[in-house]
Amino acid sequence: QVQLAESGGGLVQAGGSLRLSCAASGRTFYAMGWFRQAPGKEREFVAAISGSAGNTRYADYVKGRFTISRDNAKNTVSLQMNSLRPEDTAVYYCAVSPVVSKAPDHYTDWGQGTQVTVSS
Repeated sequence: QVQLAESGGGLVQAGGSLRLSCAASGRTFYAMGWFRQAPGKEREFVAAISGSAGNTRYADYVKGRFTISRDNAKNTVSLQMNSLRPEDTAVYYCAVSPVVSKAPDHYTDWGQGTQVTVSS
């Protein structure tokens, strides 16, 4: 089992930036992903990265604004979020998967989430 802990959320104005981090223990060579869930909406894919960091995937609505990266020496994965919009407001979760995937069902372990609020 993998333990995941997100940090870095907060309140930011539209157009601003935040950097989320996820500290992992356990199967850290697995692919990792970021998802988000806004109130009243389903959890949606944001970005994912392979264990070697050689393969990344992004949702269309964050492509060009968000960047996922990982540091396997520190067992962390990060999400740099730029040009934030009010519609990016959500709880952001990191998760672990055997494969790089957009499907939540492929992810086996999840963090508790961190709130990101973007004001207009």
